[in-house]
Amino acid sequence: MNDTSLLTVEKLEISYRKDGLLLPVVKDFSLRLAPSETYGLVGESGCGKSTVAYALLGYLSEHGVITDGSITLNGTDVRKLDHAGLRKLRGGDVAMVYQEPVSALNPVLTIGRQLREARLAKRDCSKADANDASISMLKAVQLPDPAAMFDRYPHELSGGQAQRVVIAMALLAEPKLLVLDEPTTGLDATVEAEVVELIANLGRKLGTAILYISHNLTLVGRICERVGVMYSGRIVEEAPTRQLFQQPRHPYTAGLLGCRPYSAAAGKNRRLATIPGNVPLPGQEPAGCSFGPRCQYFEPGRCDQLPGPILEAVAGPTRVRCVRRDEIVPQTLVPVSVAHRPKSGSSVIEVEALVKSYAPRHALRFGGKSPGPEARNANDKISLSVKGGEILSIVGESGSGKSTLAKIAIGLEEATSGRMITFGQDVAQVRARRRPLHLLHKIQMIFQNPDSTLNPAHTIGAIIGRAVRCVNGKQSAADIKRHVDSLLAAVALPPEFRHKYPHELSGGQRQRVGIARAFAGHPEVIIADEPVSALDVSIQAAIVNLLLDMQAHAGTTFLFISHDVALVRHLSDRVAVLYGGQLMEMGTVDEVFSPPFHPYTARLISAASGRAASGGPKSEGKVGQHASCRFFEQCHVRIDGLCDRETPPRREGSESHSVTCHHELSELAMQPILVSETM
Repeated sequence: MNDTSLLTVEKLEISYRKDGLLLPVVKDFSLRLAPSETYGLVGESGCGKSTVAYALLGYLSEHGVITDGSITLNGTDVRKLDHAGLRKLRGGDVAMVYQEPVSALNPVLTIGRQLREARLAKRDCSKADANDASISMLKAVQLPDPAAMFDRYPHELSGGQAQRVVIAMALLAEPKLLVLDEPTTGLDATVEAEVVELIANLGRKLGTAILYISHNLTLVGRICERVGVMYSGRIVEEAPTRQLFQQPRHPYTAGLLGCRPYSAAAGKNRRLATIPGNVPLPGQEPAGCSFGPRCQYFEPGRCDQLPGPILEAVAGPTRVRCVRRDEIVPQTLVPVSVAHRPKSGSSVIEVEALVKSYAPRHALRFGGKSPGPEARNANDKISLSVKGGEILSIVGESGSGKSTLAKIAIGLEEATSGRMITFGQDVAQVRARRRPLHLLHKIQMIFQNPDSTLNPAHTIGAIIGRAVRCVNGKQSAADIKRHVDSLLAAVALPPEFRHKYPHELSGGQRQRVGIARAFAGHPEVIIADEPVSALDVSIQAAIVNLLLDMQAHAGTTFLFISHDVALVRHLSDRVAVLYGGQLMEMGTVDEVFSPPFHPYTARLISAASGRAASGGPKSEGKVGQHASCRFFEQCHVRIDGLCDRETPPRREGSESHSVTCHHELSELAMQPILVSETM
């Protein structure tokens, strides 16, 4: 990089005050970013990525302090700015987009007013001009009907729409630098792909430099020109994106890349590579290289010597922080096969024409209520089977009906009509409290967010012990302790964790506790609802391996719910694709991910591959509640007058593969979809 850098960070040191001490969290951090450049900053949670972002904008909390180093943005020394100067900086040269868009929007102000205020803060212009600029920016971020969107409130927007509005608000200030802190976490695959593509295109068009912070390596690889890998507060590797992904030079980078799900056939039914251990807590870093205790190339007497490795060039623009950088070329770890137990062939769950309708909501208006929309079918005549010992994944966007189907299976919801035969009993309209105890023991659930299901006032031992007592009846304290310890061991947690509280555990450890609790009664079926979507890639890999190992050991049947297409492709035996409550496609993993595709399946695969579906409308289009095919409004091969009027037939490609579509399978097989093998 030359002196034309827009952002220059030199030897930045940041600490947090705790109990009268200063704990270093960012150390020897240097970065240069050119105008219009897109730079990715990756690493596990706790590596210091977000702390760096907050420091750039002067947003560090009262406990955070910059102890050394410099931050220069567009010629301005950020550390020397007072409060007024920082406000001017944030409203002008730099803007930030956060992970949770709703938290950045005022719930009592219209979208238009908030956008207008962002524009007026930057430009001395009339309200009319600010309104015009706001509507133009809503169009630029590809929101449907920008004029109507202008008058809406935040609660009326989907997650993807809200994130686009926040991006529009940031860009209206015409920043020279846009900082994005996990901007797509929690979004569906199709919306995520569109938001990432939008960010990259707008950055190039407007000449805005972008600092993209994420733990999602695949997304970073799509849009960034250079990537910096952070570990324990330091950059451990920096390189051009393609070079870093194809030939990582630091063992930590190679480990992160190896944790990603394999979508190729060679990766199916294999354990994901993992990185042992955890990121050290501030103040608890080992001597020498912070990654040493987790590194397979660690050499005592060299890697553990102070002051530790420095960041040095190894090949052209690549820089690596490793004392063995000239001796080793780390390889992305290859996962080993999982010994699957044979499937029973018989169904443990049979779903027949299942319908779940939600009553219409009425909007309050002055002078009384106005009628809301008609009843919505979250599940619309779904028929499928779950075979004993298999992993059946249900994939689809938010609102597709995945979680509703799972809640009916576990007894948290009841169907409106249809049947769900579970171990010989129809439970479609039977809630959990009315089900026989033996049936409750056979089906357990792992939730997406363990924090919401673990009582913060109880120890881990008490939480799991209660589950043991509930499903096994009266037992002695010693028996319960032994059972709890065996469950903790099964999820690779030490017995000492019995005495810990949920807040003392990491996110991955809390999810392991949730899994241990689910297995307390030796269930035959586990329903896993987005169990790893919020976890770092390294922790995600460990949890997926744990589920695969337990499935292989006990022959447990898994109903795995996700919108992560690559992960679903990696671990599933069969896949069901839902959209708008309807079953669009079902088959073995090889059948679903090979032509012929349902048009919606093709869209999901394209999004996971980083490609927009050919000619297709954006995913923020409405779900066609009145159309015979729910995907009609968004389908790029729809037949007007047919798809919106007649129920599509279920076309059988084989005994195990079906596609619900008016098009012949031979026509669907010719869709021009390219699937990346690094998906």
